[in-house]
Amino acid sequence: MQESVLSSRRSPPDPEEVEENGDESKTRKNTTPFATRVSKHASAALSGQCAAVLIFLLILLATAASFLISRPVVCVSPYDSLARTALFGATLDGLASDFGSLGVPWCRSKQGKVVEWTRKDLLKGLEEFVPIYETRPIKNNMYGMGFDHSFGLWFMARWLKPDLMIESGAFKGHSTWVLRQAMPETRIISLSPRHPEKYLKKGPAYVDGNCTYFAGKDFVDFGSVDWASVMKKHGISDLSRVLVFFDDHQNELKRLKQALKAGFLHLIFEDNYDTGTGDHYSLRQICDQDYIRGGGHSCFRDSDEARIRMKRKKFWEKAVDRDELCGGDEEWWGVRGYMRDDFNHSNKAISYDEHFQNSRFVESALDVYWELPPVAGPSLTHQTRYDPARASDPIIEDGRFGLFQRLGLARLGTSVFNGYTQMVYVQISASS
Repeated sequence: MQESVLSSRRSPPDPEEVEENGDESKTRKNTTPFATRVSKHASAALSGQCAAVLIFLLILLATAASFLISRPVVCVSPYDSLARTALFGATLDGLASDFGSLGVPWCRSKQGKVVEWTRKDLLKGLEEFVPIYETRPIKNNMYGMGFDHSFGLWFMARWLKPDLMIESGAFKGHSTWVLRQAMPETRIISLSPRHPEKYLKKGPAYVDGNCTYFAGKDFVDFGSVDWASVMKKHGISDLSRVLVFFDDHQNELKRLKQALKAGFLHLIFEDNYDTGTGDHYSLRQICDQDYIRGGGHSCFRDSDEARIRMKRKKFWEKAVDRDELCGGDEEWWGVRGYMRDDFNHSNKAISYDEHFQNSRFVESALDVYWELPPVAGPSLTHQTRYDPARASDPIIEDGRFGLFQRLGLARLGTSVFNGYTQMVYVQISASS
């Protein structure tokens, strides 16, 4: 009964189907046993061949799918070392902006203290500072601070909230303006051989109304100032409430000793030059030691370091190759074994033992050491000067153009990102 019902629901047979399949007995009748066997073997062979092709295609599709799933599609930047190495092999090592790959020798502090601020704080600060920076009176601050260090100075001054700010080296007054944006009501003392107002005759400059200038005819070097008298005059009794900013291209070991003697605790050095570069002996150079992680160098011509440095020199203007790093007797410390000072007007050869002792002294005075990282990776800023292999990871990593643009950094000209020289903040105290 069920079968008859199901049969009644089927569509009527197609006449052509009846014509093709209806006389099945006749087909069999006209086929010989030999022909039947040949037909069966041919059908089996054809089916096997089709199955093999089908299996091959399925394997090919599965392989392609697994490749696409396991390897994300990326746009390879010429600055992305990992992507370049993964896609093209290790033959391109030393060419990309792999931050810190040649070492970042940070000075060691006495107790291992670190700064309070975080990367999140820096990002928040960037968002606030960009529109401030766009109002700067000196648009083309050639030979002065660029964006990275302007932001660093503004951020740290704003975070520390000092009662008095001292700057040694004012040039046209850009750093004075930055300090003023950070602390609108705080008094500033500025020491500079030439008064910023002198630059007004030739172009933009900044002179602050709430600043005491030791400049021009009234210039006194930082190390010669009677700071006890000056502090008393300004009503400062707690020297931990004073921030000192050095942008005077003087030996930073000398400046650190002078600051210690005066009793200052919070210092910022603008040009913290890397080993083999710069016109003065810097904290970065002093702490570049074999026993420091990321420190010490090889002057062997066939070393990996020499090979990598040679390649990087082609891509970064301030990269240092082996011949620039090492003196005739393989002196790599300072600048080829020399301790530079005063815009390189003074150039004293020092032994490695003296260089080592300088490092030990600095460590005995350091409570905190923090190098400002670059604001953003070079694929975003298009900077071509400093070598990322000797710098900390940037605040905004390469490839994060959306964040770079959202913070307003894409509105700035590329030249403002070319002045990075490892600005450093240190907190110091006399060794007990």
